[in-house]
Amino acid sequence: MKWRNVLAWKIELTASAEKELAKMDKAVARRNIKYLRDRVAIDPRTSGKALRGDHSGLWRYRVGDYRVICEIYDDKISVLVVHVGHRKEAYS
Repeated sequence: MKWRNVLAWKIELTASAEKELAKMDKAVARRNIKYLRDRVAIDPRTSGKALRGDHSGLWRYRVGDYRVICEIYDDKISVLVVHVGHRKEAYS
């Protein structure tokens, strides 16, 4: 059996991101959380895309029709979820 050396990143949510997830359909919220746990926690830069312009410094993850907007902190090995929303209103 091969062992993988996986360094898991800590996923944290702002209070507003928690509220946004709570307001969503339960299945959609679960899908977003599963994506964060299964992909972003392993390596946040392989799945996402760095934002530019007014949102520079943030990363976005596409989960179906929803977008998860995050800040990546290399020094703490953590990802802070700042916004979760439908793609129509994710960047406003």
